[in-house]
Amino acid sequence: MKVKKQKFGVLCDGTKVHLYTVSNNRMSFSCTDYGCTLTSIVLTGKKGKTTDVLLGYSTLDGYINSNYCFGSIVGRFANRIGKAVFSLDGKDYPLDKNDGPNTLHGGFSGYDKMMWKGEIIEHDKYCGVKFTRTSVDGEQGFPGNVEISITYLLDENDNLSCIYNATTDKATPINITNHAYFNLKGNGNIGDHTLQMNSSKILEVSSKLIPTGNILDVEGTPFDFTEEKKIGKDIKEVGVGYDHCYVTEKYDLSDKQCGCPLDDSDLVEFCTVKEPETGHQMSVYTNMEGCQFYTGNYIKGICGKQGKIYASHDAFCLETQAFPDSPNQKDFPSCILQPGQVMKAKTIYSFKY
Repeated sequence: MKVKKQKFGVLCDGTKVHLYTVSNNRMSFSCTDYGCTLTSIVLTGKKGKTTDVLLGYSTLDGYINSNYCFGSIVGRFANRIGKAVFSLDGKDYPLDKNDGPNTLHGGFSGYDKMMWKGEIIEHDKYCGVKFTRTSVDGEQGFPGNVEISITYLLDENDNLSCIYNATTDKATPINITNHAYFNLKGNGNIGDHTLQMNSSKILEVSSKLIPTGNILDVEGTPFDFTEEKKIGKDIKEVGVGYDHCYVTEKYDLSDKQCGCPLDDSDLVEFCTVKEPETGHQMSVYTNMEGCQFYTGNYIKGICGKQGKIYASHDAFCLETQAFPDSPNQKDFPSCILQPGQVMKAKTIYSFKY
């Protein structure tokens, strides 16, 4: 197990940006302090062939000029807030309208464009990087000075853990996730990947992808992945592709109260994805009550790593999170972090090959 730190580039204000590479004997991942971004996950497969299973860019400029959050942290509230406003303790908080009339991933000033402070973590059985920053009171329109730490750890069993912690000095909505775009083959359409979810429910959404407050059973619908099936099998029946929040088993175990998790000890297995050609497999474990399944519907024509031109459905995202628009949905688990509490969200991407 080892961690390597190197220069990744320089911002226009002279700020140095670093790239960290964490590896064991079989796989590695790289991340940068610009956007707290995962830039690669490299697996060693059949006959020693290596595959980078993350979409993204080869250079810092790619991430600077992108609006797609490839591998980056999104917050202070990931996903959408309807009508770009919420009320808390009798006060309205207007937000950026960067997704039609709604707010998406915190607005125009996203965490993916902010610098984080990196600290290398080295242990006998795991290594990684801890990133920290302060989201000041009023940033993106949200209340409270919030101290955030994001830790990426790789262990000897090929588990990549993403640990999200936060504290605040004022009550505030919080919902942080990583927006990694996966392709277990490394490139091309992900329609032949198979997916099995331990989830029988999704959030019903409007035409603008804002939850209505209803939770729907997926049985007998194109959204049903309770049994293993190809991602592409029913994708044409859901419009441009999947972009929906599935309900994890944590929702039932937690008595439907902890959209802002305060204990990371109880993880549930949400899903397993397999790629038949390479044999790569990824399982996702989380203590979050929702997971946004997105099939890269709008990345058509994007020039990514090594000059590859990405197409729609060349990647899938599994963004573990609180329910979208939960600040405005009284029946959803609360996403409000209070002073004195510590948000403790955790997701593990576990690989086999």
